[in-house]
Amino acid sequence: MTLPTRSLGALEVSAQGLGCMGMSQSYGSGDEAESVATIHRAIDLGVTLLDTANVYGAGANEELVGRALAGRRDEVVLATKFGIVRDAEGNQGARGDAAYVRQCCDESLARLGVDHIDLYYQHRVDPDTPIEETVGALKELVEAGKVRHIGLSEAGADTIRRAHAVHPIAAVQSEWSLWTRGIEESVAPTCAELGIGVVPFSPLGRGFLTGAITSTSQFGEGDMRRNMPRFGDENLAANLAIVEALKIIAEERGVTPGQLALAWVQHRGENVVPIPGTKRRTYLEQNVQAATLELSADEIARIEAAAPADKVAGARYPEAMQRNVGR
Repeated sequence: MTLPTRSLGALEVSAQGLGCMGMSQSYGSGDEAESVATIHRAIDLGVTLLDTANVYGAGANEELVGRALAGRRDEVVLATKFGIVRDAEGNQGARGDAAYVRQCCDESLARLGVDHIDLYYQHRVDPDTPIEETVGALKELVEAGKVRHIGLSEAGADTIRRAHAVHPIAAVQSEWSLWTRGIEESVAPTCAELGIGVVPFSPLGRGFLTGAITSTSQFGEGDMRRNMPRFGDENLAANLAIVEALKIIAEERGVTPGQLALAWVQHRGENVVPIPGTKRRTYLEQNVQAATLELSADEIARIEAAAPADKVAGARYPEAMQRNVGR
């Protein structure tokens, strides 16, 4: 199978990528054999963009992705990230000083077992380090051949402009879905203006928009959604109305609500490449089918009416995590 391609700056990738985080953390226990099989199946289906980060599973996810790519490295565009740090109490912060950038890159290369990273993102912007210093260090990594293209994650529009002035930014990764649309105000237009790709993570609302989640009791131990306001019992009950409305439209098209929601994200622009995450081949195959699902203007309008952004109940992140977004 060959998926259509899109451009993230000067980098060509499949129109849909694969987020690998959940294979190692955040959504319950993992299964390495199934995760590796999912990565292999993704490549077979034409998915070329694989996304990981040094913080996922405290490095374990990069190691898993590296093992899965043994013998297939040249078939993919490999993206990873640096910059999220946690203190002794587990509180999340960000770091982007030049020495740390270089250190993280070398550590990721070793865990992945590769000689270069195709797309290297700053995971969160460090408020204590000028973005010019961080991107300057990334530029040096490009010049050294360790990194091919650079990106930012969850950055604000002004930061993106300042970064792009130092070295071309290929992509900005941010959460974007029918129930998380904050980047539409300034970040997405800035990226379109500057020729930067947008890589939406959690385009299925962390699984909620598939219709499979109806109760917090479904979340196992260690599932991050237990602590996310939108998944709290009262908010979850209110948000289920969104999924019920999507189900009606999806049934008319003969697709799942998740495929409909994912297709909506795919239609946000030719520079948009969502990376739905999964650790199972079954869900991967459903997601890939959405990459070529065409939606009419009328259908898009109906979908947006069914899932109005101002009707989503609950904050996106707990307050401490939200402070690291949009800098």
